[in-house]
Amino acid sequence: MSSRLKRRLGDLAIYRRLSGDVRPDRLRIVGSVCVSLLATPLILLAPFPIKMAVDNVIGGVPVSGFVASVLPAAATQSKSALLITSVSLLFLAGLLAQLQILGNRVMQAYTGERVMLRYRTKLFRHIQRLSLAYHDSGGPADSVYRVHNDAMSVRYLVVDALVTFSSGAVALTGMLVVTALVDWQLSLVAIVIGPVLYLLLIVNRKRLRARALEVKELESSAVSVVQEVLGGLRVVKAFGQEDREHARFAACAGDGMRARIRYEIASGILGLGIGLALTASLAAFLFVGVRHVQSGVLTLGELILLLSYLAQLYAPLRSISEIAGALQNHLASADRIYRLLDEAPDVRERPDARSIGRARGAVVFDGVSFAYDAGGDEVLHDVSFALDRGTQLGISGTTGAGKTTLVSLLLRFYDPTSGRILLDGVDLRDYRVDDLRRQMSVVLQEPVLFSTSIAANIAYANPEASAAELEAAARAANAHDFILALPEGYATNVGERGVRLSGGERQRISLARAFLRDAPLLVLDEPTSSVDPGTEGEIMEALDRLTTDRTTIVIAHRSSTLEHCNAQLTIEGGRVVRSTLSRDGAGEAPGRSTVHQPGVAPA
Repeated sequence: MSSRLKRRLGDLAIYRRLSGDVRPDRLRIVGSVCVSLLATPLILLAPFPIKMAVDNVIGGVPVSGFVASVLPAAATQSKSALLITSVSLLFLAGLLAQLQILGNRVMQAYTGERVMLRYRTKLFRHIQRLSLAYHDSGGPADSVYRVHNDAMSVRYLVVDALVTFSSGAVALTGMLVVTALVDWQLSLVAIVIGPVLYLLLIVNRKRLRARALEVKELESSAVSVVQEVLGGLRVVKAFGQEDREHARFAACAGDGMRARIRYEIASGILGLGIGLALTASLAAFLFVGVRHVQSGVLTLGELILLLSYLAQLYAPLRSISEIAGALQNHLASADRIYRLLDEAPDVRERPDARSIGRARGAVVFDGVSFAYDAGGDEVLHDVSFALDRGTQLGISGTTGAGKTTLVSLLLRFYDPTSGRILLDGVDLRDYRVDDLRRQMSVVLQEPVLFSTSIAANIAYANPEASAAELEAAARAANAHDFILALPEGYATNVGERGVRLSGGERQRISLARAFLRDAPLLVLDEPTSSVDPGTEGEIMEALDRLTTDRTTIVIAHRSSTLEHCNAQLTIEGGRVVRSTLSRDGAGEAPGRSTVHQPGVAPA
């Protein structure tokens, strides 16, 4: 099932999963929270120098109580000394606060980046493990968006938001305690704002989440258009469709823009409600506070102290409220991340899967049928044949007959809908997937090269190979001479998807990779269809060497490509219509057999 159709996760479910996934970084997260909590005593300390300046220096009230017991006598013996002490304490509090902010920023960045890296690598690994069926249906752009963009929200949820909530909650508690000690009635006025803010957040939570998910889905669609157009830019230019693609991207980007505006409006409405509630609470606090000063319950310095606390009290309240609103945006990203991680590969490895060193190479298709979608039309219908070790099988058929699907099943990119495929008498599903795929070398019609050096592209089949082994593989593939003719030889960068090389050169690099792999099974999917006759001759010469003593499956339209094969199979409409193969593969020696399935014409 596509992740887009899966049920959305609730906030608590997301946080439960986050808390389990970030356990390796829990000490760093706790450290970040502890550094942030140092801000609370500094915030509580900051208004005291101002109160001293107002009450003790300007008002002439003698220093008493806790302050008198802490300060040395020289600091309180005159108004000038008190003023200098007040200014010094204010500067010291400010300096410590800035140092705390710096430390908090460094800790959050270090911890947050580690958490984000862990999620990105986890997502990337999982995406590679997902079946081709998932990528066929969803395309790569949405997965790229989740790895790059959505993973950034995890840092916010488990580090930034947690630190802000923790420090804000502690600061809030401390300020309420101090306010209550000075004037308990004013503390009640201040605390009434809490339930109001909570109600505002609950009312707006679902709307914000829906808007945030809409934004991310539309942004992912816009990225998909960009990736698709740039990947096929030569075709776009060749047909002069730049304006058309521009209009298509503008339409997708416009939908995203309107969705972001709707999200900002919803977020702004929440911010408006929070701002009005805080302003009303401040007005009530000021009204009651002034009345208490007039009645002698409070001094002017105490009122200024409490107003300073209130301003600092409402700052974390506003931050917590705004974060709670923005939280829905980041929770939407976390929801998308976990829905992707919950995607199970269609091709699953059994818990008791067996290892395999090097296969002999005997292959049997036993009543294999396959459909790409559950309940959809079958692409292959009851295909049965057997390949003895060392058989070179040529598969022909019209486009769309099911030839490539057949080898995709052999590589276990998909599993059969019914029937089974055996390698050396064992069902492919009983092998470990990695071990199984190490038994096969693949040469595709469109060779896949990566934007790195020629040597690295050949070594993709065996990263531990030596330079001598790379050269031997290139010589066997008739690629060594043209590689040496390049300015940087084996160190030449081939460009994205190998655009700096010709089609024949790319194919020979792909053949060199297959030589280096040295696998007992070889799959060739139209290896010469896109090259000229001269290049085809060089490739066929290399193929003759490559297929020796290997079980080989060759898919081709050109009869010349299949001339060296000692067995033939023709597929039309997903069915075997012509075969020189037996159904059970009895015997060891490869060769032509006229035993065929009922209804299948012999060669």
